[in-house]
Amino acid sequence: MTAHGMFHWNELMTRDASKAKDFYGETLGWTFDDMPMGEGMTYIIIKAGDAMAGGMMEMHGPGFEGVPEHWMSYVAVDDVDKRVDALKKAGGAVMREPFDIEGVGRIAIVADPGGAVQGWMTPAEGAG
Repeated sequence: MTAHGMFHWNELMTRDASKAKDFYGETLGWTFDDMPMGEGMTYIIIKAGDAMAGGMMEMHGPGFEGVPEHWMSYVAVDDVDKRVDALKKAGGAVMREPFDIEGVGRIAIVADPGGAVQGWMTPAEGAG
């Protein structure tokens, strides 16, 4: 498991996964494994050789209106609920309260006092 305070995962949020695959495949040599998630959503695992390098997903729907394409980083924490409480007391903001993704972990989307957004997550046992 990723140690507390270390970056655990990076994810490209894009509007055109095909274009992003072409770009990163050509420039970095990455390959991609599509994972159908139901309801028309596909999550894409980014690979550098045989190793997972990150993920990619397309931004669709009203929740993403006005949101630019970006890389989202996730930091591993020992207890996401406890750390979110500390974040609030220290002047940070919660963009999305903690939620669970089976087999992945418990995640909150937060911002530091300067507005830098990131995910904090307690990875599920065996998630790496």
